[in-house]
Amino acid sequence: MAIPPYKAPSRTSYDIVIVGGAAVGSSTAYWLSQAVGTSASILVVERDSSYEFSSTALSTSAIRQQYSNPINVKISQFGIRIIQSFQERMAPFYKDELAPDLGFREHGYLYCCSVDGVEAARARVDLQRSLGAHTVFLEPGPLKDRFPWLNVEDLGGGAWGAREEGWFDSMGLLNGFRRGARASGVEYIDNAVTGLELSGGRVISAKLSTGQSVSCGTLVNAAGPRAQQVAAMAGLSIPVEPRKRHSFVFSSANPIPGRMPNVIDLSGTFVRPEGELFLTGNTPLNDGPADYDDFETDYLEFDDRIWPALWHRIPCFDALKVQQSWTGHYEYNTLDHNGIVGFHPEVTNFMFANGFSGHGLQQSPAVGRAVSELIVHGAFQTLDLSPFCYERIPRNEPFLEEAVI
Repeated sequence: MAIPPYKAPSRTSYDIVIVGGAAVGSSTAYWLSQAVGTSASILVVERDSSYEFSSTALSTSAIRQQYSNPINVKISQFGIRIIQSFQERMAPFYKDELAPDLGFREHGYLYCCSVDGVEAARARVDLQRSLGAHTVFLEPGPLKDRFPWLNVEDLGGGAWGAREEGWFDSMGLLNGFRRGARASGVEYIDNAVTGLELSGGRVISAKLSTGQSVSCGTLVNAAGPRAQQVAAMAGLSIPVEPRKRHSFVFSSANPIPGRMPNVIDLSGTFVRPEGELFLTGNTPLNDGPADYDDFETDYLEFDDRIWPALWHRIPCFDALKVQQSWTGHYEYNTLDHNGIVGFHPEVTNFMFANGFSGHGLQQSPAVGRAVSELIVHGAFQTLDLSPFCYERIPRNEPFLEEAVI
């Protein structure tokens, strides 16, 4: 795993040090820079500024409102507003260049529902619609009418988000946030945090791979799958570990007519169109913690599990050929698959922004804003993300979300 040459910071002390500069870290840096301007010094330490192995770059870059918990729905609704207005929002930071258009493909999500799961699926749809989402529940007949290529024989129906769900350019989002933060005075360096020094219940400095130490007023852990590594440097522990997720792009001898959504099968396999090709993935059968540097793809996962699931749900997928594949890491929260956001109660200037379990990219706009509000105001000002607090971890009180992919 190649790492770009590390660079030293420009100063020895910062008001805020953010560990990790991908989507969550750069969103946090952007919102902080807009809130405080140059009145506070902010450093983002990113171990791989190429982002080649970041969860952001290797994600499937999708966003949905189909969650079972109201706060997750609201987080996505804010994210969608940011995605839709991103080019206009970022225009001041690009001057003579064109700000990134995130190419939002508003194809929606289709959650297949088992016969036994109809009642719970309808309840989720009702909740989502009460919050302003456009989800509808389709029984097997109307579902087959809408999507004639779908096998509905073993389904109780499907939840379809016809609007404000889809997929977008993940690196465009990251680069825009990063550009806005840097233009507003945030410093980014290619480096890695190797240790933290604590005193009086606070982080007082971070040691870097290049040997320097930088003192800080607040430290933000936005290290993605490496979140537990950073927490351990402060003597803390969170149930976050890297989990491998394999993505496969394939061609089909039989095209899918019409506007195909992102289909979530009962098996957990998903599939969506990518131009004339298709993107698919699943939760691997052996879904244990991965080595931080292990990005090897398990091709048998496609042959043995994904393809059979695809062929069952979409029978015209009987002749497929993989054209491309890659493997990324989820920063997987083993307690409840939801994010951890907020200060530690004892190491009082250590901020968590971790454990989003595959939702980090889509939740990064709202999470970055929320972290900024906690640092600047001491409390949430817009969305109340207090259910994501660290305190639920030692209490072993999961904040459950039913709609996990």
